[in-house]
Amino acid sequence: MAKSAVALVRCGSYRNEEVYKAIKRGIDLLGGAASFAGKREHILIKPNVVYGDKPERCSTTNPVVFRETGRLFKESGAELSFGDSPGFGKAATQLKRSGISRAGAEAGMKEADFDNGKKVFFKEPFFAHKFLIANGVLDSDGLISIGKLKTHQLTRITAAVKNQFGCIPGMIKVKYHVDLADINDFAGMLVALNLLLKPRLYIVDGITAMEGNGPRSGDPVKMNVLLFSRDPIALDATICRMIDLKPEYVPTMKPGREWGLGTYKSEEIEIVGDPLASFINSGFKVTRRPPARVQMVGTMSFLFNLFGSRPVIREEKCNRCGVCIEVCPVKPKALNWRQGDKGELQPPVFDYNKCIHCYCCQELCPEKAIWVKTPLLRKIFT
Repeated sequence: MAKSAVALVRCGSYRNEEVYKAIKRGIDLLGGAASFAGKREHILIKPNVVYGDKPERCSTTNPVVFRETGRLFKESGAELSFGDSPGFGKAATQLKRSGISRAGAEAGMKEADFDNGKKVFFKEPFFAHKFLIANGVLDSDGLISIGKLKTHQLTRITAAVKNQFGCIPGMIKVKYHVDLADINDFAGMLVALNLLLKPRLYIVDGITAMEGNGPRSGDPVKMNVLLFSRDPIALDATICRMIDLKPEYVPTMKPGREWGLGTYKSEEIEIVGDPLASFINSGFKVTRRPPARVQMVGTMSFLFNLFGSRPVIREEKCNRCGVCIEVCPVKPKALNWRQGDKGELQPPVFDYNKCIHCYCCQELCPEKAIWVKTPLLRKIFT
C-alpha cells in the first residue's frame, strides 16, 4: 500500500516571494499544481477565518499564504473563488477585517457565498447526516483547504481536518456542539464532512502558529513551516509529532483512519521536503491528554464538573460585549449576565450544570478573557 505523503517546507517569514517559493516547492513535491487543478476548473480556496482578526494575532490563515497559493493556481490556469464561514458574524465582514478579502482580490479570486447553503446527504454505514453546505463550496469543481496551525481546547489542534467545519454556513455550526456533545460524535462528523467534500489539497500555515489558549486567544509561536498533503489525517498527525502531542489524543485520528480518510500511523506516512526533526518543538504549549468524552447528568455530572476542564472568565479582561452569551449553543444558556450591588452590569457567570464543554465561548471571545481551567484533581489523577 502506498504511503501518504506529507510535504514539509521551511519558510521563515511572510515575505511575499519567500512564501510563494515555499508554496510552489511544497506543491511540486506532491506532483505540481496541475495535479490538483486543471485549466479553467473552478477551484475554491478555503482559508481559516474563525473571526476577523488581524494577521498578527495568528488566529487565521495569514493573507500572504492565502494570496500566494491563489497566485500559483491562477498561473496554472484555474478559475478561483474563496470563502469561509466564521464562528460569529457575517462572512464578508470577517473576511474583510482579516485581510483575506483584499488578498483574494489581489490574486484575482472572487468571493463566494458562505452565508447561504443547501442540504447534502452523506450516508455511509459508519455515519449518516444531512449537512448544510455553503453555496460557494457546492458551486466549485474542487476545494483547496488552507488551515492554520493552532491549538484547540475541544479537538487539541485545529489544522487540516477541522478547517472544513467552516464550509457549514453561519451559526448552524454552533448547533452541532449541542447535537454532538460527545467529542467522539463531533470528531466523527468532522471526518464525514471531509469525506463528503473531498478537498484536493490540504495546506497548513505554520510559519507562525498559535500555542496555549487557542484557537483564538493563544500566543503566537514561530514554527517556520508550511505543510502540504492530500491526506489530512497524516498532515495533522505530523503536526502532532512536531509539537510532542500523541496523535491518538486528537479525536479525529482514529475514525479518520478507520473510515478511510487517511492515516496517522507513522509507518504509513512518508515525509518529503525538509526533515520532520528540524521542526520539532517539544515546548509547544498544548493540552497533552485526550479530551473528555461525554456530557453527563446527575451524580456523574457532579463528578465531571469536579474532574473536567471548564471555561473560566478573567473578569479584568472582560469588556461585557456579550459574544460568549450569544454563541452559547445550549438552552437555557450556560452563562448569563449578572448585576453588581448598584445594578451595574458585571461579567457573565457560568452555570456549569448546563455547560456542555464545547468551548464556543472561549473560542470566540474577542478579548482573550476566557480560558480553559483544568481542576487540580484531574492534574493529580491523570
